[in-house]
Amino acid sequence: MAVDELVNPASGSVRTSHPVQGLPRVVRHITGHNAEGKSIFLSTDVGDHHRDLGDKSAISNIVYSTNQVPVELNGDVDVKYARENEPGITVKGGSVCRMIDFGPGAVSPMHRVNSIDYAIVLEGVFKMILDSGEERIMQRGDIAIQRATAHRWINVTGNGLLAARMLFVLLDVNDVHVAGDKVEGYLGELGKDYAGLPGHEKAENDKVEVQVSEKQPVVPVAVELNGTSGDYYDSEF
Repeated sequence: MAVDELVNPASGSVRTSHPVQGLPRVVRHITGHNAEGKSIFLSTDVGDHHRDLGDKSAISNIVYSTNQVPVELNGDVDVKYARENEPGITVKGGSVCRMIDFGPGAVSPMHRVNSIDYAIVLEGVFKMILDSGEERIMQRGDIAIQRATAHRWINVTGNGLLAARMLFVLLDVNDVHVAGDKVEGYLGELGKDYAGLPGHEKAENDKVEVQVSEKQPVVPVAVELNGTSGDYYDSEF
């Protein structure tokens, strides 16, 4: 099957709501071995699990996930696991590779995940704000090593008028203690988007202990999402 067919919903080959309009397409290649021990491509596709976030102000694409480290590759059990199991925001004892397309002006709530995250800007410009009020501007190619700290993301690409993309690799960590106290994770409004997934069996809407009142102006921008034309707003997700 040609790559063009994989990303063409009219072909009926895949369901894809990713990417957001204005961003390049994403194709995933998974490798393996044949009976002769030669390296081969097992599949070429656009990913198995897509999820709207924040009333469609962002779209998540799970590139891959594992449920253990070291990973068991024999018998392609990892491939089967990744295809059949959409992860929560993290996987206990495992890993998640998640790509998120952010609509213009999208703002996340302040949240904390008990994981170590390698957060890479692929397209656009983001502002990362910590609950201390410290912030950094991240441009394409910049990387944040996010170590179970409270943070939020703001897509400031084109003064909030353009879509942007980040890649997150999340690894499970041991319990984190700061100043003698165990650090607890919270998702805020993100909780409802992951409700029902592993680790999120009931909806979460945690209260954030420290809010940072940094927010971009509300700017509607006409874009197409899931085949339907509509407006993106500077709304929290």
